[in-house]
Amino acid sequence: MSPTNQFEKTKEETRTRRLRVEASTEDKRPDKRSSESEAKPSVRKEDTSSSKELSPEKEQRRRRSASAEMEMTETLKQTRKLQKKQQKIEKRKNKKPRLRIFPIWLRLVIVSGLCVLALGYGLMFGYGGLGEGEPSDALEWETWQHIIDIIFKAE
Repeated sequence: MSPTNQFEKTKEETRTRRLRVEASTEDKRPDKRSSESEAKPSVRKEDTSSSKELSPEKEQRRRRSASAEMEMTETLKQTRKLQKKQQKIEKRKNKKPRLRIFPIWLRLVIVSGLCVLALGYGLMFGYGGLGEGEPSDALEWETWQHIIDIIFKAE
C-alpha cells in the first residue's frame, strides 16, 4: 500500500469516527428533542417527561459518583499517610542502635580541653611571637595583673 493510500484510508476512518460521535451527541442534546417535540407534540411530550424523570436520577448518580471519588481520594490519602507512618515505625524498629566509641560526656570534656589548650598557645604566640616578651611570661599571673592595672588605671 502506498503512503497516499494509507493517508486516505486514515482520513476516511477519522471521518466515520467523527460522524459517529456527532450522531451520538446529537441524540443526547436536549435542544434537538425540544425541536422535535414541537413537530410531534403528542409523542415527544411523553419522551420529554420521561427524560425529565431520568435527569434527576442521573444527577443523583453524578453526585454519588463525585462524592464517591472524593471519598476514594481522601481514603487513599489517609492510607498513604498510614503507610508512611508504618514505614517510619518499622525503620525505627529495624534500626541498629548506634555504638559510640566516645560517650557524649567524654567528647565535651575533650573539646573543652582542646579549647583551653588553643587559648594557651594563642596567648603564648601573641605575647612572645608577635610581642616583645618571653612566651612563658604569658602564662604567669604577674603579667596579667600588670595588664589589668594598665587597663583599669586608678587615678
